[in-house]
Amino acid sequence: MNRIAAATALVALAVVVSTASAEEAKPSAEEGFSLLEEGAKIILRSLMDEMEPALKDMQKEFGDAAGEMGPALRKLAEMIGDVRNYEPPEMLPNGDIIIRRKTPIGPSLPAPGPNGEIDL
Repeated sequence: MNRIAAATALVALAVVVSTASAEEAKPSAEEGFSLLEEGAKIILRSLMDEMEPALKDMQKEFGDAAGEMGPALRKLAEMIGDVRNYEPPEMLPNGDIIIRRKTPIGPSLPAPGPNGEIDL
C-alpha cells in the first residue's frame, strides 16, 4: 500500500512541476511575434538565395535583348516624335489597334467606300 501511495505522490509531484515549468516556458505574445518575424526572415532569405541565380540570368538576357533592340527603338522614337501628338490607342471590332495623330500631317486618307473599306 505504501508503494501505491508513494507512486501516486511522485506522479502528482511530477504533474505539478511540469505544469509550473510549462507556464514559465510559454512565450509572451510579443516574443511569439518576434519569433514569427525571425522565421519569416529566414524563409525569405533562403528564397532569395535560391532565386538569385535565376534573377541574374534574367537580368543578363534583358540586357542583351535591350542592346539588340536599341537601334530599332531609336528609329521608332524618331518616327513617332512626341507622344503627346497622338490620341490614346483605340481597338477596332476586328482587333486592330489604331493610334491616331491629333493633327494629321500630309495628305489625308481617301474616304471610305460604301462597305466601309478604304483602298490604299
